[in-house]
Amino acid sequence: MEAFSAVNATQEVVHLPPPDNDYDPNASVIRPVLPTPVFEGVNFPEDPIKLLSVQVVLILAYSTIIVLGVLGNSLVIYVIYRFRTLRTVTNFFIANLAVADLLVNTLCLPFTLVYTLQGEWKFGRTLCFLLPYAQGLAVHVSTVTLNVIALDRHRCIVYHLDTRMRKDVCFGVIAWTWVLSAVLASPLAIFREYGSFTLEPGYTIQVCTEKWPGKSTDGTVYSISMLILQYFLPLSIISFAYARIWSKLRGHVSPAESGGGSSSAGSERHRRRRKTTKMLVTMVVVFAVSWLPFHAFQLATDIDSTVLDMRDFRLLYTIFHVIAMCSTFANPLLYGWMNRNYRAAFLAVFKCGSGERGRGSRLDSIHPVGGVRAGGGGCGGGGGGGGRAKKIVLETQDVLSAHLNATDV
Repeated sequence: MEAFSAVNATQEVVHLPPPDNDYDPNASVIRPVLPTPVFEGVNFPEDPIKLLSVQVVLILAYSTIIVLGVLGNSLVIYVIYRFRTLRTVTNFFIANLAVADLLVNTLCLPFTLVYTLQGEWKFGRTLCFLLPYAQGLAVHVSTVTLNVIALDRHRCIVYHLDTRMRKDVCFGVIAWTWVLSAVLASPLAIFREYGSFTLEPGYTIQVCTEKWPGKSTDGTVYSISMLILQYFLPLSIISFAYARIWSKLRGHVSPAESGGGSSSAGSERHRRRRKTTKMLVTMVVVFAVSWLPFHAFQLATDIDSTVLDMRDFRLLYTIFHVIAMCSTFANPLLYGWMNRNYRAAFLAVFKCGSGERGRGSRLDSIHPVGGVRAGGGGCGGGGGGGGRAKKIVLETQDVLSAHLNATDV
């Protein structure tokens, strides 16, 4: 994800200009994870989002993101579960990212789209509190997990620690990321109000807004604080960690991996580390670039409230939100493109699902759960021709597989 968000999602606050003299400043913020068009009025014809052509484009954009995100992230989780060779510490963290992105794709984006197009909250009180919190939770999980991956690789590579993080420790860290993220996102559920908003006599709509107990600036303070904790600080930590990792990998192989009969194995491991680090750095870059326009726009809104008076404010906001949400399906594409292990596993799943037998269809070569063997029937059973079939072999299943450590993917 990542948070994003995502994030897949955001924690910033959008302020609403007062509709009348009875405006309550304590109810002046709406969380943009569920963007609201209330501040411009449903009946304003100049609102570009009310144009049919714009709505069609938004429906296509959000639908594409949802479908690609659900399919891609589900596939990542499945292959990590299915194939034992993918059950490394780094891949468990990657699965955690996929779960967070799935949360955004299934629980948040469909409702965001409907709310954007209709301009009214029609999902009731419970979801008013639940959905913004869920998206905030997911983007925090994504950013914290990206930090954990970077720091774990920094520990292993920079300090030559080949000892794997134990799986129970890994699962404990994952649980900790969810607990910490739940705490950081809790204000989205605590300081929230579901109520009615009268646009004109006889016309009232339901809205889902934040309501802070103190000054109206409390929402802005929280917004900027989350911008720092959710974007700038994590990216600074990650950039520092990967800069040191890249410096270490660029010039030499570690002493533990050189000399004697192990030089070939050490060289291969060094190559895998560099390739994996490239993939993980690309993940971070995609996350940062996807969210940068949205965060910059939100920061401009927090600093200068006149931005809200722009005719195309809602349209710009929605475009930046769509760009940010692209990060929820980008990672599976990166895995398939940049990592031979994931690519082989994805191909094996597709060939298994299509019932193809023979060439390249033996899942036992990448060690699925249950160890289906050639000639044993079911997916991957090639009968007598199975022994002649070209196996799909993961990179970690060659002669160096015994040397896998915490930095391999």
